Amino acid sequence: MQIYNTLSRKKEEFQPINPPKVTMYMCGPTVYNFFHIGNARSFIMSDIFRRYLEYKGYEVKFVMNLTDVDDNIIKQSIAEKIPASQVAEKYTNAFFEDLQNLGVRKASVYPKATEHIKDMISLIEKLEKKDIAYNVDGNVFYDIAKFNSYGKLSGKNIEELEAGARVEVDEQKKSPLDFALWKKAKEGEPHWTSPWGEGRPGWHIECSAMSSKHLGESIDIHAGGSDLIFPHHENEIAQSEAANSKQFVKYWIHFGFLNIRNEKMSKSLGNTITAREFVKKYSAESIRLFFAQTHYRGQLDFYDELFEATEKGLEKLFNLTEKVLSEIKLNKTDGIMPEFDFENHYRNFETPMDDDFNTPRAIAAVFEFAKDVNRVISENDYINVDFYKKVKEYLQKTSVDVLGIINFDEFDLSDTPSLENELIEMVITLRRKAKEDKNYSLADTLRDELAKLGIELKDSKTGTTYKKIK
Repeated sequence: MQIYNTLSRKKEEFQPINPPKVTMYMCGPTVYNFFHIGNARSFIMSDIFRRYLEYKGYEVKFVMNLTDVDDNIIKQSIAEKIPASQVAEKYTNAFFEDLQNLGVRKASVYPKATEHIKDMISLIEKLEKKDIAYNVDGNVFYDIAKFNSYGKLSGKNIEELEAGARVEVDEQKKSPLDFALWKKAKEGEPHWTSPWGEGRPGWHIECSAMSSKHLGESIDIHAGGSDLIFPHHENEIAQSEAANSKQFVKYWIHFGFLNIRNEKMSKSLGNTITAREFVKKYSAESIRLFFAQTHYRGQLDFYDELFEATEKGLEKLFNLTEKVLSEIKLNKTDGIMPEFDFENHYRNFETPMDDDFNTPRAIAAVFEFAKDVNRVISENDYINVDFYKKVKEYLQKTSVDVLGIINFDEFDLSDTPSLENELIEMVITLRRKAKEDKNYSLADTLRDELAKLGIELKDSKTGTTYKKIK
């Protein structure tokens, strides 16, 4: 299994620190508003990666932090005229609700920044003792000049960054690139007691402290949006490796940007779309399929037309799923068992997933599987239920458990008696034979009569499927 590592800028063989256990950290949201669909892409793709690692037999401990103290939260509290803690609670609850609606599985732990202040203070003290952090009137900064490999993740030249730093001038800093580890309290802001006086943590120190607390000082995978490479993840490395004198993260994974009709999504352009709005318009399964059809490192452009095509593709899988579940319910044990290379189809799914989580090719393998299954169904009138059970197992492992693009629970067949299914299948068989005999008038009559009963037929190259429309 190969993973592209942002740190080395190449694919590397995945070798966990302590197999079969895998430690994985994902940068979560700052809970001051509803998250947008660009964030949703990162959350969904990291969810798919975690699921696939579990599919491969790894025991994944997945941690996603919640930043519940931050400048943006304070600004939002002023705008909404409520305490910062209430802002954080309100949008934390919304975050969990939106994740559930997107079919994202719960993390092993969701650490909150405000619950780990002591851990952050302890980490800053470590850096201070090593003369890497310095205190100026209650503000504590990280001295990047003391960390020789600063810039190794982003590949940025520090001298050039310092020379052209477009950052607010702060006379307290030794370098304009030095960043805050602890911020002196301002009137009306949340604050905690520390060795440097009342204040609150900087943003970057939060992830270093929380990942170390829950996953250890060295972790296997750290994931996040590509916009976080610099300065956030660069600063995490500087903090963690200077404090603990060991490699912080073995594999860095970063997700590409999502644009809206070739324009960068931003509040200034007024083209941001929240995940909350998105899931009202489209199903979780279609959203997940849409994101997974583009490689996670690539830029993804959103168009309504593209999404409509995604939904049409997903409908093919839904039709097959409904057919398979119906046949399993009928439980035909005396039918034929067609020859079908299930092992090869599993390989076709696993090979691209093992190649840096290539979900577009893995999805193509799933649709090729569906095409081959439909062909077998169309060529055989009476198939043993064991065949359909194996088809369901494949869909369960690939499309339900890993990709999350099918939900068996949504296919409620309880109101469809077995006899009714058998009669529908019998009419479809009669109609197919009528078409083979070029008796198109009878074929059309059978289709129309089924339509009157609320049964819609759909013909394709691989056969005929049906669904109830009323």
